[in-house]
Amino acid sequence: MSKNVTETVEDLALPIVKEMNVELVDIEYVKEGSSWFLRVFVDKEGGIDIEDCGTVSEKLSEKLDELDPIPHNYFLEVSSPGAERPLKKKEDIEKAVGKYVNIKTYEPIDGLKSFEGDLLDFDGDTIKLSMTIKTRKKEVSIPYPKVAKARLAVRF
Repeated sequence: MSKNVTETVEDLALPIVKEMNVELVDIEYVKEGSSWFLRVFVDKEGGIDIEDCGTVSEKLSEKLDELDPIPHNYFLEVSSPGAERPLKKKEDIEKAVGKYVNIKTYEPIDGLKSFEGDLLDFDGDTIKLSMTIKTRKKEVSIPYPKVAKARLAVRF
């Protein structure tokens, strides 16, 4: 099998979430201690509930049992990405304009590698962020290729 586990699971999960009008946010396949976990994060406008997660889990579990792409035992978890949902794709960042976000970069920009503030704009190439540094508002431009991780953030 040339595809890795997360790509295979994404191929199985996409038709299920599409049919349910739910968004596939992220897939993780990780080992914790001696156990493997397949985590599928889903969301929808207005938030995801436990019934939606259960339905996705049931349908995905059937597909995984049919194809058996994972050779060993694992736990399947389907859940919401939570308040600090990752912004994995350009479309996720576009949808987050106007929201409070946290962005980490591969290399420093103006001496910083971590930025938190209001996402003002994203044109597909550059993220514009308004952040407060020691009580002063500052606008920062972050080139998209330099983004290591981006997520929604909770303002305290």
